[in-house]
Amino acid sequence: MFERLFQNPFVLARQRNGPLAEERHRYLAHCALQQMSRETLRRIARYTLIAAQALRLAERPGELVTRAEVKGEVDRWLGRRFRRSTARQTRLLGVDFMGHVSRWLTFLRRLQLPAPAQRLYAAEVARFTDYMLRERGLSPQTIVYRRRAIHRFLAEIDEADLRLDQLTVAQLDELLVRMIQDNRYARTTIQTLVSALRPFFRFAEQHGWCRLGLAAAIIAPRRYQHEGLPIGLSWDDVKRLLAAVGGDQPADIRDRALLMMLAIYGLRAGEVTALNLKDFDWEREMLYVPRGKSQWPRNYPLCRHVGDAVLRYLREARPRTDRREVFLTLVAPFRPLTANSLGRAVYRHFRALGLTLPHYGAHMLRHACASHLLSQGLSLKEIGDHLGHSDPDVTRIYAKVDLAALRAVGDVPLEGLP
Repeated sequence: MFERLFQNPFVLARQRNGPLAEERHRYLAHCALQQMSRETLRRIARYTLIAAQALRLAERPGELVTRAEVKGEVDRWLGRRFRRSTARQTRLLGVDFMGHVSRWLTFLRRLQLPAPAQRLYAAEVARFTDYMLRERGLSPQTIVYRRRAIHRFLAEIDEADLRLDQLTVAQLDELLVRMIQDNRYARTTIQTLVSALRPFFRFAEQHGWCRLGLAAAIIAPRRYQHEGLPIGLSWDDVKRLLAAVGGDQPADIRDRALLMMLAIYGLRAGEVTALNLKDFDWEREMLYVPRGKSQWPRNYPLCRHVGDAVLRYLREARPRTDRREVFLTLVAPFRPLTANSLGRAVYRHFRALGLTLPHYGAHMLRHACASHLLSQGLSLKEIGDHLGHSDPDVTRIYAKVDLAALRAVGDVPLEGLP
């Protein structure tokens, strides 16, 4: 591996004869399997050699290294070598050095990881999480949000120097009001927060962790059914968006396939990032969407335009890797896209098109898909099935979006009626 990266005999000799040559060579081979570029591998080789020498790793066999030690050596190295660089250049070099060396030490199992922070009431929250998963059957996304909200509120209790088992209704109200005011939560957010806290306190009452009556005291603001309209793009804007993402760069090829999956099938961001190679049945021209928020898989006919976009991505832009997820990062180490990274890609294309929207997330395309299907005359049941809604009331809100149809109903002549 060293011979493939360095031609200068003096540099090559330093790499071969430096401390922990075998461990450094093994890590470089591992990085090469991740299809990292030659320049990246050369940087890793230089960084790991510097770290092995500065930290005297060969003289400390088996001893764990702290992040503070690594950071100290990185700062000393930057101070000696890059005195004339700008602050930004120095910072970026330090981040690059620190990241690669930390990953190498982790690979060798020699990086001392910080002790996990002990959260208050962790055992109680873990039991409630198990209850939500096994007995309530909630989706993983809902469980993650509720657990995060519960931990945040329990931290508020601790910061107020209170205890869960002694908490009163008045103290609970005061904490909730302060939390809502400090974060300027909207009514929708408050109701979502309450939907996480109330079941937890009900569960806590049943197990004797807190006083009775707290769950009933948590009251959410009233929200009227269908009080808000789902805001999406017009279908003309969707077509403009897809037409604008037609370049030959790998990022454009991948993002076009992503946008088509979101707009034409109305998939959620998490459903797109969860797609696996086996979910595309090219012979039968079918797409199998794995379990999402609705908790059951859905099958779609594979549209020609979507299939062509995905095939082009697989052939021309997707990295060659053993990963089975369809949509991956384009820079090594290759890993599946997250819902956040997909959202950032959608945001970037919205902004590039100059669209002015109240929100710029991937869900805008889902709303656009639903509104377009409604305008094409599909029933709410058909739209709900397409979007994977388990509750028909969720789909019914789109009836308010088809203003043209509502006006047509309002214009029906009433002459002759008693």
